[in-house]
Amino acid sequence: MWTKINQVFTSRDGQNAWANLAMDNAWHKVLTGAADGVTNVFAVLTTAKGNDRQVFIVLDASKNITQVYM
Repeated sequence: MWTKINQVFTSRDGQNAWANLAMDNAWHKVLTGAADGVTNVFAVLTTAKGNDRQVFIVLDASKNITQVYM
């Protein structure tokens, strides 16, 4: 689903990246499992937020972000 990003969050803890999505005004975790995957998804999210662009987000059954593209 297409949406804008309200906010992004990450911490020093490994694979801990989150995005607050405009579509539901809720925080969603970037699905963990591959460090490069989390980093790459977070890079797209921050680019979209920084440039006020929409992204297409794919969520799993637990509402974790599994895929994103602009």
